[in-house]
Amino acid sequence: MALKNVLIAFIAPLPSIIFYIYFLNNHQNDHHILSPLWNWCYHHPLILANTLFFLNIDVGFWLISLLQSSNWMIDLYWTVIPVMLVHYFWSHPGAEYNLWRSMVVVVLTWVWAIRLTHNYFRREKWQWGAREDWRFTDMARQHGQNWWWVSFFGVYLIQQVFLFGVCLPLYIVHSINKPLNIWDITALVVCICGIIYAYFADTQLHTFVSMNEKLKKEGEAIVPNLDEGLWYYSRHPNYFGEQLWWWGLSMFGWNLGGAWVFVGALINTLCLAYVTTLVEKRMLKEEYRVEAYKMYQQTTSIWIPWFKSPLKQLPKEKDN
Repeated sequence: MALKNVLIAFIAPLPSIIFYIYFLNNHQNDHHILSPLWNWCYHHPLILANTLFFLNIDVGFWLISLLQSSNWMIDLYWTVIPVMLVHYFWSHPGAEYNLWRSMVVVVLTWVWAIRLTHNYFRREKWQWGAREDWRFTDMARQHGQNWWWVSFFGVYLIQQVFLFGVCLPLYIVHSINKPLNIWDITALVVCICGIIYAYFADTQLHTFVSMNEKLKKEGEAIVPNLDEGLWYYSRHPNYFGEQLWWWGLSMFGWNLGGAWVFVGALINTLCLAYVTTLVEKRMLKEEYRVEAYKMYQQTTSIWIPWFKSPLKQLPKEKDN
């Protein structure tokens, strides 16, 4: 199963990659049979990227998920697609950009992707496709027999909206050539802070989960809640770090005149706010941690790191 999933993961995006490479090698050939198509691809880079995403990811990955009865692959490719997009925008024949800004954004995207991919495989115990995201499993349970077609919209098409929204700065950076300025430095600092913060938050969470797994195997009582390190100041520091990254990336686009570019980061933040509510409800469904987590909610900031709040005294129930 693992080897099969590895092969599927590497083969799945090949149609888009092969098409794009063929376009790069032939777009200047006016006598090529597909020259009208190449001309369209040259003048509409953003629409082309969305078209390839729709056909290859939305439709292709969805069909694979139906065959495997699992949507595991979209989680893996969430960390890979931004890297593919930044190289697509950079290498497109119509691209215009400042070389240094482009290099910074490309390297930052690679560092972000490596961190998140490492965390994904570390969390999944270095297995390929062992399980899908628990949120998709819950959605499948809710929709029942209709899930096979609902998943196309609820898992794949929605990912295109989110990914292209947050990756719009990558397109703007490779569409406008302006000198570097102080805002580029600011965006760089915010992005790096977000990546580092999310890395340490995820590492602390991984250490906590591994410790509890070991305690459980040894028959000892597990710790109900992580309330140390970055998690002492925020209930979801990994989410906070991830948002810093996307808002920092948006600053690169905003600096080049794309004021609307923050819409992608805002939509992603609103989505993550909803995910946060789902995660917290899930935490409160586990009896062994209910009381500890309720106290944690009362005293600890939800996202932005801050000092502890005083614990509120819950009113006692009156005797009948």
